[in-house]
Amino acid sequence: MTRLLGYVDPSDPRFVAAILTITFNPLFWNVVARWEQKTRKLSRAFRSPYLACYSLGAVILLLNVLRSHCFTQAMLSQPKMESLDNPTAYRMGLVLLGVGSTFVLSSFFALGFTGTFLGDYFGILKEARVTTFPFNVLDNPMYWGSTANYLGWAVMHASPTGLLLTAVVALVYMVAILYEEPFTTQIYQQKASPSHKRS
Repeated sequence: MTRLLGYVDPSDPRFVAAILTITFNPLFWNVVARWEQKTRKLSRAFRSPYLACYSLGAVILLLNVLRSHCFTQAMLSQPKMESLDNPTAYRMGLVLLGVGSTFVLSSFFALGFTGTFLGDYFGILKEARVTTFPFNVLDNPMYWGSTANYLGWAVMHASPTGLLLTAVVALVYMVAILYEEPFTTQIYQQKASPSHKRS
């Protein structure tokens, strides 16, 4: 890690922008989703929980595009690591990118748009919690798939800055999981309970 840090200039505005977007995105969607779950103000403003969820999903997608742009710009503005700058590492990066994309896309197809973009906070629930692939292989596959994508991208660019930023992505996602997982478990337990089915 010390060797990696020798390649990184944390005062570079592009690096700072990458850190800010990486940390802001999950904070934003969790705060907005919890606020919606408590108040239903977005659903009322859009006159539909589905339209509100689609709108939040569109904002999250745009924020993720911005995050990926900032991540890439931070990588390209800082030095490469010579020992990573070779065809074998590049191919390994491609494999990570392929695995990550598989997890992200299969998660999206299993959950659908509303399931992916916090529909449960809008009261839009599936019949039961999804347990098919990739959820039967890995908990939170979209988060870990996204992390693998960033790691693959960093390795392909032989970028110590990218590796450090990927570690920040993973850390932020771990915090988000600790915050989100109990809520998701609770709402599906409530949905499955006999008292909920009778009401």
